[in-house]
Amino acid sequence: MITDVLALKSVYRKFQYRPITVRNCRQETLNAAELNTSELVELLQKSAVEHLTTYRQVHARDFGSAAFVTTDFEALNAYKHGDYQRCLLLSIQMVHKQLYATRVANVCTHPMFIHMFDEDIVSLTALTVIVDPKCRDVLSNVCINQVTLSLYLMTKCQLTLRHSVMSLVQILDCIEVAERRHPVWII
Repeated sequence: MITDVLALKSVYRKFQYRPITVRNCRQETLNAAELNTSELVELLQKSAVEHLTTYRQVHARDFGSAAFVTTDFEALNAYKHGDYQRCLLLSIQMVHKQLYATRVANVCTHPMFIHMFDEDIVSLTALTVIVDPKCRDVLSNVCINQVTLSLYLMTKCQLTLRHSVMSLVQILDCIEVAERRHPVWII
């Protein structure tokens, strides 16, 4: 999906001085210069989230367990678009579903997904790759498990929405459980 954007951008640059005609059932002919690229990017991102969510649902159906979460990309998208209440709700559901699970899935922070994350996760991923460039070669080296991502999003949303300190204490309790149930393996 990101490659589609890059391909479109490279084609647009190549034919920058020639008008491109786009036909749509609702609109008449458009000039390429009149296209709103931010709307195009928004539609492509929405399509990507829908496809990734569908992928998670198929994966959960075919290989998953009762704890497999399919809404991680939806939560990230809600956070990115400032819908903190929806992100918080999805994150709470993900934590409750996976906190005591035996296995949890990962969310890759690979460059093709990096636009979905906030600046803190992007910076942490970049530092990981800077410290150990070999991480680029193995996709699983730059991933966050869904429980960790959900707890992070819960914390960020509650801070942004100015929830009480007690709700943050509950998150700390969940973090302690997650550390015991889903230890990090350092190789």
